Amino acid sequence: MYQALYRSFRPEVFEEVLGQEHIVKILKNQIKNDKISHAYLFSGTRGTGKTTLARILAKGINCESTNGEKPCGVCASCINIKQGTHMDVVEIDAASNNGVDNVRELNESIAYPPISGRYKVYIIDEVHMLSNSAFNALLKTLEEPPEYVVFVMATTEPERLPKTILSRCLHLDFRRVPEDVIIQGMKKICADLGAEVSNEALKIVAKNADGSVRDGLSILDQCLASGEKVVEREDVLETLGAAGEEAYIDLTDAVIDGNAGEVLIKINHLINLGKDEKQMFKDWIGHYRNLMMASYLNKPEDMMTLSIENIERLKKQANRMTVSDINRGIVTLSKVSMEAKWSTQARILLEVAAVMLASGETETENVKVKQAAQPINVQIKPPKKKPKLPEAGQVNGDAEQPQKNVEQVQKNAEQVQKEVGQNRGEKNISDSESKRDLKELWNNVLQRGRERMMMIQIMVTGAYIVSEEREEVKIFVKSDPAKRAILLNENVLVEVLEELTGVKRKITCVYTDEAPKQPKEDKVLDRAKKIEDALGINVEIE
Repeated sequence: MYQALYRSFRPEVFEEVLGQEHIVKILKNQIKNDKISHAYLFSGTRGTGKTTLARILAKGINCESTNGEKPCGVCASCINIKQGTHMDVVEIDAASNNGVDNVRELNESIAYPPISGRYKVYIIDEVHMLSNSAFNALLKTLEEPPEYVVFVMATTEPERLPKTILSRCLHLDFRRVPEDVIIQGMKKICADLGAEVSNEALKIVAKNADGSVRDGLSILDQCLASGEKVVEREDVLETLGAAGEEAYIDLTDAVIDGNAGEVLIKINHLINLGKDEKQMFKDWIGHYRNLMMASYLNKPEDMMTLSIENIERLKKQANRMTVSDINRGIVTLSKVSMEAKWSTQARILLEVAAVMLASGETETENVKVKQAAQPINVQIKPPKKKPKLPEAGQVNGDAEQPQKNVEQVQKNAEQVQKEVGQNRGEKNISDSESKRDLKELWNNVLQRGRERMMMIQIMVTGAYIVSEEREEVKIFVKSDPAKRAILLNENVLVEVLEELTGVKRKITCVYTDEAPKQPKEDKVLDRAKKIEDALGINVEIE
């Protein structure tokens, strides 16, 4: 039966592990000096070798070799562990065995000494999936296990483990494997398989592996499965559903020209070729990153996996753009890609982001800043009718009425100007502090709280910040589910807002019938009309 590359080429000794030299050094030194910890915690992103090194550690402490090189990989103990038949090495999947009863069974088996090796090794994968009661049941055993028992726990989310568990383990953090290390490892595998894969193709595979050796080997496995004798860069791109750098150079050229229609046509063409929308977000952001490198570096080719021809095209394109244009592209695509990650309409969001870039728009408040900055002029023209002069015998104080009228007109004009300014979106900065961009603040709250808040999607679509005061932040909720989501996560929202603003405030929900209404233009016109009728002058609003 065929085995995937990441299984058939799994490292069996410390020297074969890629990119984790700092951890290999610690484990080899402990085995050499016979100072084995009773509990280890291996944490890090997927595919970086956590389970693999747990097995190699189990081999090392039970190896029968006498020449000092442990594990040797050839003794009976090493072979049995490799085949999964060693009686003293137990692997547990915490994702499917996460209850307190499973941990109780484990505790009972610990009482029996090892059968054939020096140590009984319990490898618990995805340990963060254990329930709270299971962690509590494991706690005492983990703290003071028998001298012949070693725990090796692996997780991608160490923050989900209780502090009481973390404090009882030797915590080793696995790093993402550098691209050049992944490439060297894949070259050796291709040589063993007799496969011919170009350097450019391997660079694309390593780039999309994102520091995970397993992901890189899975992509390479897909490319080799096509049966081609020689795997080129284009074959990898076709397998990934991604577009080459040339496509994003053309796409960005259309953005620079401000031709939104051409941008949409090019996106439609790429999607019709089978390109994945979410992958296109990722690759387009990478292209803007390359533009940034080309703007600042004399030799950007040292940091890019591109052909010489495309690097020259990239330099020319970077010369047509300002640094702010490049930054705006990265920020806009990053923000929209976060929404696309949770959306079923990723294509529409990609097209919206592309049109925003081509038209020069950015995500701002509901009203454009440039519109709010426009001056508002209220002109007072001569009265339609002559003011009525005081009649003979009238009290002298009435003679000052025209001056009072003028003063009242000025006050009303200032009030009209103020209301028009508020209606057009001007910010009120009369307070000691300027009002923050509430939409941006809310987006930052959601982005920072995604890993900590429940019902995050309901908050995205059903709530937003209305106002930010000194002691409270008002959040408008559109529905009962959004209200429940806010209340359930109130403490987390308060904490995140304090992290972002530096001030701790309470949260108040504003419901549908309490939502503040924006002033309307017709109200301002009515006030102007009343001024005209009362004073007999013309008031024009520009």
